[in-house]
Amino acid sequence: MAIQAANEREMYEKMKALLQDVVPDVELRIKAEIAYAINRLKEEKNAVILGHNYMEPALFHSIPDFVGDSLALSRQAAQTDKDIIVFCGVEFMAETAKILNPEKTVLIPSDHAGCSLAASITAEDVRNLKARFPGVPVVTYVNTYAEVKAECDVCCTSSNAVKVVESLDADTVIFIPDEYLARNVARETGKRIIIPTRSNIELEELNGHYDFIGWHGRCEVHEKFTVEDIQAVRAQFPDVTILAHPECSPEVVAAADFSGSTTAMIRYVEETDAPRYLLLTECAMGDNIVAANPHKEMLRLCSVRCPHMNQITLEDTLDALRYNQYEVDVPEEIRVRAARSVERMIAIG
Repeated sequence: MAIQAANEREMYEKMKALLQDVVPDVELRIKAEIAYAINRLKEEKNAVILGHNYMEPALFHSIPDFVGDSLALSRQAAQTDKDIIVFCGVEFMAETAKILNPEKTVLIPSDHAGCSLAASITAEDVRNLKARFPGVPVVTYVNTYAEVKAECDVCCTSSNAVKVVESLDADTVIFIPDEYLARNVARETGKRIIIPTRSNIELEELNGHYDFIGWHGRCEVHEKFTVEDIQAVRAQFPDVTILAHPECSPEVVAAADFSGSTTAMIRYVEETDAPRYLLLTECAMGDNIVAANPHKEMLRLCSVRCPHMNQITLEDTLDALRYNQYEVDVPEEIRVRAARSVERMIAIG
């Protein structure tokens, strides 16, 4: 007991050094005990824990063996030699880990950590798009379920979407399901975009003069940020540097100073020296950056947390390891087809 108490104290001190200005002390003490139990059980069960950048600070800074965005964690999932993968992220991320590791046990701490983007499109939708635009290659954002990945040619993340599109060297590309990411990538690559599932009028007006076909899915967090938000913040803090995730609208991205994936945003803050920063993305990541970079001044514009990412807690991660819940499975026929798309994404980098 004395050894356990000392180890829990060590965990608490480690977390306090990073999070004392972010998480109340009484909560830190409780979270430290849970984190210690998770790390001990992780060793006993030969498990690896992957943590997305959107995880809440007490989890993000205590138990993951690897943290990052979807692309970075996909790479780690593909390379691990552990028997169990615990994915502290949403369901499509855990599915991707299973796609790449069919022989391993993949666990997600919550059985209802979904995603508005992943829910916006089905495999049948993709098949209908391919029938409507025969021969056009399909790029699928990694924020989709396995059955959708199985219908596409290659996956992408927000960090490599442009590179993936350019690698196809195709006159026309279907890019699904995030409308805003598609519009931002189309603008960056000089393509003319349509969203045929939303506006047949737009399709008719272009008379076939388009080379990017999108979809009407949106992230329920990133679509909330507006140009008016940016203008209000700049009026109060003229020297602020604003970073926007490319799942934000093209208007918001254009009004920001920088746009990139979560990893790119973190790197930008680390490598630049602005008077203050504002991140237009999921709230928890701002807290995680503050903890890791206490000398950087971060403004807050946090009206909502992702309700799905917020389902992943230290308590449920402990139960996932204790009881081997909730195990993620992908039917083999779908997994094999989806794996080709995911592996092409990883190869492109």
